Amino acid sequence: MTRSDGRRWDQPRPIVITPGYQRFAEGSALIESGLTKVLCAASLDERVPPFLRGKGQGWVTAEYNMLPRSTNTRTPRDRDTGRISGRSQEIQRLIGRALRAVTDLEALGERTVQIDCDVIQADGGTRTAAITGAYVALYQATKVLVDNRILRRVPLASAVAAVSVGLVGQELLLDLCYREDFDAQVDFNVVMTDRGGLVELQGATEADPFPRHRVEEILALAARGMEPLFAAQRMAIGQL
Repeated sequence: MTRSDGRRWDQPRPIVITPGYQRFAEGSALIESGLTKVLCAASLDERVPPFLRGKGQGWVTAEYNMLPRSTNTRTPRDRDTGRISGRSQEIQRLIGRALRAVTDLEALGERTVQIDCDVIQADGGTRTAAITGAYVALYQATKVLVDNRILRRVPLASAVAAVSVGLVGQELLLDLCYREDFDAQVDFNVVMTDRGGLVELQGATEADPFPRHRVEEILALAARGMEPLFAAQRMAIGQL
């Protein structure tokens, strides 16, 4: 199968992560995955949500938003509709879960790291790019605490990243662009750590049910596609 951008079926899009993209955020990163671009910013707050007060642990949470002209038609701002879209809520919860899965919340102490993920340009894979870029912003923000001798170490157990896999026709494709995602009969988002642990698996069919053995194929393909993401994260962190 010939892909629109000439990639092989098992080849991810080119990825570039620019750390420290915003001057005033404690952590930030611009991630570019093909034509998809997401700006991730981490802010430190010396408070925790009410349900965590006095429990000696911190919190990591996220917000996700599509800028109005990140797509080929204008996306209304939440203020225009008066509510956060269900899609945005689902994605920001996913980002928060992925980051908390690799964060030592007790070592973080009673403080919150708020991650803002704003999609500047969307060509599929915005949630997976947001997770991959948000990890770099989170690392940078917690490193600030170490540099200021507030924490003894960066409270992250491993890196975390995400990639999509879809079934288009009868062929599995890694890291779907928008056109491929639109055409896919089966679409999965896979979140993993650089130690090989599976954090989250989201998947559904838009057509007929598919055989269980294909899930193993999807996970194997996603795992192969993770290494370029972790390499880009390591390079970005090395530039801090």
